Amino acid sequence: MHIHDQKVKELEEKANEIRKSIIEMLLEAGSGHTAGSLGMADIFTAFYFHILKHDPKNPLWEERDRLILSNGHIVPVRYAAMAHAGYFPKEELKTLRKYGSNLQGHPERTRMPALETTSGPLGSGLGQACGIAYGARMDRKKIRVYCAMSDGEHDAGNIWESVMFAGKNKLSNLTGVIDRNNIQINGMTEDVMPLEPLKDKYEAFGWHVLEVDGHNIEEFVNAVEQAKAIYEKPTVIIAHTIPGKGIEEIEFDPAWHGKPPKKEEAERFLQQLRTLGGKIRSEHE
Repeated sequence: MHIHDQKVKELEEKANEIRKSIIEMLLEAGSGHTAGSLGMADIFTAFYFHILKHDPKNPLWEERDRLILSNGHIVPVRYAAMAHAGYFPKEELKTLRKYGSNLQGHPERTRMPALETTSGPLGSGLGQACGIAYGARMDRKKIRVYCAMSDGEHDAGNIWESVMFAGKNKLSNLTGVIDRNNIQINGMTEDVMPLEPLKDKYEAFGWHVLEVDGHNIEEFVNAVEQAKAIYEKPTVIIAHTIPGKGIEEIEFDPAWHGKPPKKEEAERFLQQLRTLGGKIRSEHE
């Protein structure tokens, strides 16, 4: 399914708005994860505004696709995308990490319909996604299951147990998406615990592997479409992203993995995103 240029423009503009929301909510919270949330804005925009079969007005619709967020610390990008998609009012984003809020620092399944899972301990999401995909196949449900993961959490052994399980059971209704941004909380992934050759590892466990530019929405959408056409094995999309994408001064800086912006920083970042939004509009005119 080809995605038209006008739709790409709309998605790029929406991703920029979602990045603004991320900055505003992290400033208000005074804590949270900036780099990864900004880096995955294009992918979560593509999910909520083009890819997923879902209904914000009926969030527990039985036939909805399931999106599992394994690296729960980047949940600000999911909350922002869900708010912009109409799951709850955008004003509620300002309650991030507040006591009693539905928007906790890591997603809690019981606080919001269609959040799907509670995550926090890294490495658990793919196993949950495998269970949902396996169950859907047993029930003959025509749904797709997507699992967003970080590259750093591939240091956790339970990810690889799940990779083996999905490969063995040929879970073709499962698509993994790895945020390959090369940073984790204490440095670069290849310094902390080298992951390469990541593609070869997944292929060895029986997965179909695609690699994309995680900021090229058209490329990502096409990869998801290709994954739907793979019937004999699960697919993983290794999405190469820039942590802190959209804010040049923090891009690829591991210090921003778990740091929120201060007021003057947030004002500067928002201005950069407003400028970026103008460029996106002019490029497509």
